[in-house]
Amino acid sequence: MKKKTVTGIVLSVAALSVFLSVKTAGSRDTKIKEFTAFFDVSENEIDEYNEIMELIAQKTGARCREQWLVGKSSEEAIDGYIASGEYTDFISGDVALYEAGALIPIDLYWDDYPNIKNFMPAERWDRFRQPDGHIYWIPQFDVVSGKSKELLHEGEAFWIQTRVLKWAGYPRIRTVDEYFDLLEAYVAENPVMEDPFHEGQTLENIPFTILCDDWRYFCLENPPQFLDGYPNDGSCIVDAGTQTVKDYNITPTARRYFKKLNEEYHKGIVDREFYTQNYQEYLQKLSSGRVLGMVDQWWQFAYMVNGSLEIMSDQGCGYVPLPITIDQSVRNQWHVKRGAELSAADGISITVSCEDIEGAMKFINDLLDEEIIKLRYWGIEGTDYEVYENGVYYRTDEQRNAVRNPEYSRAHFCVYPYFPRIEGMLSDGLNAFAPEYQPGEFFDALVPDVKECLTAYGCRNYVEMLGTNEAPGPWYPMYSYSDMLTTDSEAGRVWEQMNSVKREFLPKVVMTDDFDAMWAQYMERYTACRPEIFFAEMQQELERRIQP
Repeated sequence: MKKKTVTGIVLSVAALSVFLSVKTAGSRDTKIKEFTAFFDVSENEIDEYNEIMELIAQKTGARCREQWLVGKSSEEAIDGYIASGEYTDFISGDVALYEAGALIPIDLYWDDYPNIKNFMPAERWDRFRQPDGHIYWIPQFDVVSGKSKELLHEGEAFWIQTRVLKWAGYPRIRTVDEYFDLLEAYVAENPVMEDPFHEGQTLENIPFTILCDDWRYFCLENPPQFLDGYPNDGSCIVDAGTQTVKDYNITPTARRYFKKLNEEYHKGIVDREFYTQNYQEYLQKLSSGRVLGMVDQWWQFAYMVNGSLEIMSDQGCGYVPLPITIDQSVRNQWHVKRGAELSAADGISITVSCEDIEGAMKFINDLLDEEIIKLRYWGIEGTDYEVYENGVYYRTDEQRNAVRNPEYSRAHFCVYPYFPRIEGMLSDGLNAFAPEYQPGEFFDALVPDVKECLTAYGCRNYVEMLGTNEAPGPWYPMYSYSDMLTTDSEAGRVWEQMNSVKREFLPKVVMTDDFDAMWAQYMERYTACRPEIFFAEMQQELERRIQP
């Protein structure tokens, strides 16, 4: 195959021809439809003339210009759209937009778009029906086809840099106390790291930071549910034995965890700036390699910082998850098998501002076609991945390095990350829908320090570091209900008040000089919200979900 090097990367003739035709044309193909989308999350933008976006456009007859959250909170951005009454064609749909009359009912159109209608069984689709009986958004994640490969832990965990574990001889760290003891010991002997970008200079290590900016404050408030061995129901914990909803905010473990954070804050282990830093500042700290550990969802940091951390692999700045609980006797449920955490609270919607609803439906339908799924996640055969004689996909070292190149990725790859995708296996039964879910490729693509660390623990992926759990029950996850509550209901108003109190008091609890007094004040304010009203509503929803 003839190849040519562009910006240091080898491109196939297929990719190069599209790239050159678009660049030289200087304008868009007028036969290809243009859509817009807004997603209320931060994400890296791709280049205007992205190669795979153009390949997808040639195959589907449409492209979409994605807009991301910049300089506003999610709530502020959505409220702005609602106030103006003008929307992008696609949007992150939820109950607020539904109640504002901003969304079109997808199920009125889907008979002509089988990839959408057959995306899930009818009983799963029924979870998404709103009070008027219609469906207004499509889930973007956790819809699995065939057997799911449990390799990449995208959810929440206590993360730690490999250098810390290597320094200690790769110990088995199972509890919160052991985790912080290790951070304390490491930073006492290693207060600084080499500055990877300025030779001869050093950076002060940050043992532990916490993200609590806006809605992302779950990194601060919800670890107690995991520490007690529960999965991510988000707004509550569910005792599977008694089938009752419980409040993880007031458990002995919650008090013990926040007292621990308070102690570590006063020892200088918890980042002094944790409360004032915003999301971008948090990501910048992680990207510098200085942060030894944190609690976070993998998807919230990895896509933004891993490219920088790979440059520091020789210093061991990559992160791995640890199976942390409050005591060693508690079995963790940090990782639940993919597909179990399907939330009906939000998804992608088509708005009333879209002038071509059928075209928008066709675009989503086409993005769910397997040929397009492979383009979105694997790329172009011969350029981005190869195929063994047995049909299994893999990447060469050169191709993996290309993926890690931010400039090349922006110009070449287009995954349309917040459009729906079919996870699990492709129809050939051999290959996962994306490289990071392909067992051999996942491990081979790891940077050296992470690969060495996993090997030391007898693991080949993140999930093996944590262990895998089956879906807890038909109620899971409960946050798919609480996320749809609004202040139109008493439970919704209480839920909002509870979150407001937690946002105000939990940072104070961590930083205070008198933990016992501040915790008592926090509990008094929290109890005054009458959380029992919210949890009674959640109990009713639990019982509804577990009915035969």
